[in-house]
Amino acid sequence: MSKTLKSFVCGEWREGAAPTRDLFNPLTNSVVATASSVGLDFSEVYAFARKGGSALRELTFTQRADLLDAVAKCINDAREPLIDLALENGGNTRKDAKFDIDGATATLAAYARFGRKLGDTNLILDSAPIRLSGNPRYVGQHIYTTKPGVALHINAFNFPAWGMCEKLAVALLAGVPVVTKPGTSTALVAHKIMEVLDASGLLPEGALSMVVGGAGDMLDHLESNDVVAFTGSAATGALIKGNANIVSKNVGVTVEADSLNAAVLCPNIKVDSPTWEMFVNEILNDLTQKAGQKCTATRRILVPTTLLDDVKERFIEELEATRVGNPALRGVKVGPLATPDQLNDFNAGISKLKTQASVIFGDKPPTLTDIKGDQGYFVSPTLLQANGEDLSLINSVEVFGPNATLIPYDGLAKTAVGIVAAGGGSLVTSIYSDDKAFLQEAVLGCAPFNGRIHVGGKKVVDASPGPGTVMPQMVHGGPGRAGGGEELGGYRGLTFYMQRTGVQGTAAVLEKIFADAAQL
Repeated sequence: MSKTLKSFVCGEWREGAAPTRDLFNPLTNSVVATASSVGLDFSEVYAFARKGGSALRELTFTQRADLLDAVAKCINDAREPLIDLALENGGNTRKDAKFDIDGATATLAAYARFGRKLGDTNLILDSAPIRLSGNPRYVGQHIYTTKPGVALHINAFNFPAWGMCEKLAVALLAGVPVVTKPGTSTALVAHKIMEVLDASGLLPEGALSMVVGGAGDMLDHLESNDVVAFTGSAATGALIKGNANIVSKNVGVTVEADSLNAAVLCPNIKVDSPTWEMFVNEILNDLTQKAGQKCTATRRILVPTTLLDDVKERFIEELEATRVGNPALRGVKVGPLATPDQLNDFNAGISKLKTQASVIFGDKPPTLTDIKGDQGYFVSPTLLQANGEDLSLINSVEVFGPNATLIPYDGLAKTAVGIVAAGGGSLVTSIYSDDKAFLQEAVLGCAPFNGRIHVGGKKVVDASPGPGTVMPQMVHGGPGRAGGGEELGGYRGLTFYMQRTGVQGTAAVLEKIFADAAQL
């Protein structure tokens, strides 16, 4: 029997009205829950959350850090049931579920550490005082203060725990209450987190609300001191940015959207060298982890023509050994896609790519482990190779699932940069090289088109988590089709939830006013 998910708003659990949306078990195609936000008054939801913000703003960064640590522990205590739900409603392997849940708690813990370094204050100074005139006593000081609004977080389906908590960690440390809306199709994990946090009584009333179901008119009730952080498709991100109320009130918006991330292999890499192995392992992991449903997954693999046959041979060998099927079984690496819509989109996207690329692995349905009949939204991990110089579709069509396209290139860094740039903006590009000259040209050339550059080489093999892992210390986001937004990045993430103000006056007065402030 399926579960009815309720929203946690205005300090209580409220059930939405019909029509409801179904949540599926992607392994069996069965309905596991229903959700609806129909009938919720979002102006009331936000008003209640804004009142909760006053309690958060009174806390110091140290006190907020303590809250984040407590939230992380609470979620970790529920780790096993959350893993079970990730399998039931997301088709995750146990390893993939842990990647999501442990990423959530690790990010909360990281921002707790950042908060303790800021100390017993709720005010931040941005750089040192600036002399403004010939009189050395007349100075200016930029400060950050918490916005007296609410943060609306609209999250994607693929990381229901991590996606929710990476945004939550930054907003709560900044002192802003959150209304979070998980991706409906996989909301069971996020909903369970909300249940355990509500039962814990850890957070001040109004500090965290959750809406399950459709977005409705959520955007139409936001005010100028509110902010929106969205993760999802570029098309939906554009709709949010263009919403009439968002535009008229200049509501702050940050978008992290889909992107065609690239990996570049340097021509000087020797087969079977440590850097070669790093390239192979990290790219294949991105292709298969979470069934390829990662915004940071590599979709375009730039390979020097001199190494193309070696790369193809190794990738095909590894993919042939990759088991697809019941994610609950040890040894199964790729589970199903999350929803029937994802399955349809994957097949349609691969068909588009096949007009410019050939499938060199995955053109047939996979042999499934412990799956009966045609149950589940399964696809084969798919590796393609560009057929020629026309890369227009390969550089514009993202297929959200276990796939990547090999793009042969001449081995010149400037050529690789041109192909990377043609993707229109990415979250991350990874460059595998031990050649300093190649790296300098490639990194600096690719940087304007990426939110992050991951440099792989023999000296960091043991330290690297791979390009697909979002680190709380580093910015997450990217230009162009990647959304044009930015999240995390250590203390940088706080500034989205705070107002930067320039204050002018005498040095002695400003020093007294800001005596207890933290310095960035």
